[in-house]
Amino acid sequence: MKLVIQGKNIDITPAIHDYVQQKIVKAVNHFQTSKMEVNVHLSVARNPKITSKHTAEVTIYDGSSVVRAEEHSENLYASIDLVASKIARQLRKFKEKRQAKAHTHVKTATALPQDPVSPTLLGDRAPELPQDVVRTKYFAMPPMSVEDALEQLQLVGHDFYMFRNADTEEINVIYERNHGGYGLLQPRNGNGHVHGKLADAAAYETVSSGA
Repeated sequence: MKLVIQGKNIDITPAIHDYVQQKIVKAVNHFQTSKMEVNVHLSVARNPKITSKHTAEVTIYDGSSVVRAEEHSENLYASIDLVASKIARQLRKFKEKRQAKAHTHVKTATALPQDPVSPTLLGDRAPELPQDVVRTKYFAMPPMSVEDALEQLQLVGHDFYMFRNADTEEINVIYERNHGGYGLLQPRNGNGHVHGKLADAAAYETVSSGA
């Protein structure tokens, strides 16, 4: 297992490094593999109006899977304790899901077409990026099914997840819809149609057992 500890607005002292190593290694001990990489990002907010200014974020890469947890508190060591407990729960949940898949037949997710989307989601607006890119992340993107992408979305704790669809070899985005359920964004081809098995609309509500 590879452990990487980084800090923002904080010096990673030997005491902090040893505490993180002790807590995180213990949290992932029953789940670690030779391919596992654990990235720990510690930061302190400089805004005096923020009370829970100490943040501890843990991201675990294990082959094609990503598990993430983040916690905030008024004390750095407390944040480390909280995120260690949270990542242990996430890993336990991930392991149980994988074991359940290995022993039971998983119902294939069904896609329900939504209202037709506009030929362009931008309308009259010109596409543009935020003025300041504050953080860049790189990660492997092996092909996976929509069901696996949904599982990854739930594990990383974000409201969307970008992945390479194993059926189409194209980049898709699965996301949480505001009024419940999940949506799937797929690119259109030159004829205005999407590729692959799900070829009736560009956005779907994905419903799977247990989701």
